[in-house]
Amino acid sequence: MALNNTSSGYNTPESELEGVLPVHPTAARRPHAIVVQSENTSYSDEYITASFQNRGAEVTVSNGQYIVNPTVQSFEFQTKRAPSKTGLMMIGVGGNNGTTLCATILANRHNMVWHTKEGIQQPNYIGSLLRASTVRIGTDSVTGKDVHVPVSDVLPMVHPNDLVLGGWDISSVALDKAMERARVLDYDLQRQVAPHMAVIGKPLPSIYYPDFIAANQEARADNLIPGNDKQAHLEHIRADIRKFKEDNGLDRIVVFWTANTERYSDIIPGVNDTADDLLAAIKSSHPEVSPSTLFAVAAILEGEPFVNGAPQNTFVPGVIQLAERHQSFIGGDDLKSGQTKLKSVLAEFLVNAGIKPLSIASYNHLGNNDGHNLSAERQFKSKEISKSSVVDDMVDANRLLYKAPEIGPKGVPVGKGEHPDHIVVIKYVPAVGDSKRAIDEYYSEIFCGGRNTISIFNECEDSLLATPLILDLTILTELLTRVKYRKTSGEAKEFVPLYPVLSLLSYMLKAPLVKPGTEVVNSLNRQRNALESFLKACVGLESNSDLLLETRIW
Repeated sequence: MALNNTSSGYNTPESELEGVLPVHPTAARRPHAIVVQSENTSYSDEYITASFQNRGAEVTVSNGQYIVNPTVQSFEFQTKRAPSKTGLMMIGVGGNNGTTLCATILANRHNMVWHTKEGIQQPNYIGSLLRASTVRIGTDSVTGKDVHVPVSDVLPMVHPNDLVLGGWDISSVALDKAMERARVLDYDLQRQVAPHMAVIGKPLPSIYYPDFIAANQEARADNLIPGNDKQAHLEHIRADIRKFKEDNGLDRIVVFWTANTERYSDIIPGVNDTADDLLAAIKSSHPEVSPSTLFAVAAILEGEPFVNGAPQNTFVPGVIQLAERHQSFIGGDDLKSGQTKLKSVLAEFLVNAGIKPLSIASYNHLGNNDGHNLSAERQFKSKEISKSSVVDDMVDANRLLYKAPEIGPKGVPVGKGEHPDHIVVIKYVPAVGDSKRAIDEYYSEIFCGGRNTISIFNECEDSLLATPLILDLTILTELLTRVKYRKTSGEAKEFVPLYPVLSLLSYMLKAPLVKPGTEVVNSLNRQRNALESFLKACVGLESNSDLLLETRIW
């Protein structure tokens, strides 16, 4: 009997053209992480334990003289070797990011190939820091050349193909149709992945408080947890998390906000400034408790990590205090995928080169639903705040170029001091869809009163840049739940979890959430170095030294 090569439109045709290609290197499974043979590192069946010396310096200033005292603290890190069976529950799973993530994981899982106008395309994880970039671990013992391995090979990490996917959305559209609505992926990939998306089905009902997102989103809001009782909504979400975990036999769930940008919440004493006040405000259905804050509280109370991929201030002080109380992990804010990531590199380059940016003007237009929501003033304000702070620490690091803030009567700096003029504009242009345009102008002072202008035009497919960041944030978050530490100076102590605010996620985030009272680092290079150094510390390796002393001496 002849083979039937016709296609229903949903099955993959049996033809030579659509034969399976080898798995892309970024999606390949490598069963063995690196092994460090050192007195600083030990391995058991369950744990990797590593000693680490945290070296720093304390500085005092006396009559203009800087006195530097090197410091060292001894730590041990203990990392559970087996990755957890992990679920990813996204709020906004039916949006552009959510459907793109689900579809591309499914495409990688089944190694689907598809036609584009450029030819045959295969799935991959390009754009992922963990899966598609490498880290230097040393030099080859024979050739002396640098040896690099994928970042995901430094410690055992969840493979993205193994994530169990689900979540909530205010829209009832099933994920296969929501993917079609998003218009992000090539048609031939959509055609093949649609039946798998249909199996995931419709999103769970979500919560919708119209005051927090743009009025233009109301037409989508047909899949809602009923009523206006925020305590009942909280219990409903907690039950959803428990059920998803039980139904899928999961060890860990990462709850991830990739829904619409909300307006900023007002910080009100007695409402959201402490954990107890926040819980009381939820019980009384206070109007200033946002949907994202409610989801964060639900995750914390269930002992599951929560990551905020949008710019609003989900983590009001009461949420951070609640996370501390329950030792439950949180991270955010706002995915850093295009214009802001480039800005954090270019601004640092200019300042580190001794060039003084006088103004940075950033313009964006996009046509997806994110752009539609951001066309409302209060929601745009959240995005403007997260984008505008990205150069602050670079300016603070160079008071040769920028005047320091004046010191107030109580010895506290007043304001930011001298700072580049910085403006951000976002416009909604439906015709361009998910293909965002970003235009930046950097206007700087150079030698002896000269001026320099750098203009950049950046066209990027928004969701295809954001999706790998969601994967990286999810996988890193799961890893950090398996890492414990103890100080080894003095009496031996028990290993304890990391501090709940996961500032090590900063590389992927525009407005990094950090431990209260500590400085925010926006420099992309420093963020990457911090993450790389931490991963190496967990296996007993020193952070990279670009000194290359062996090449400088006899």
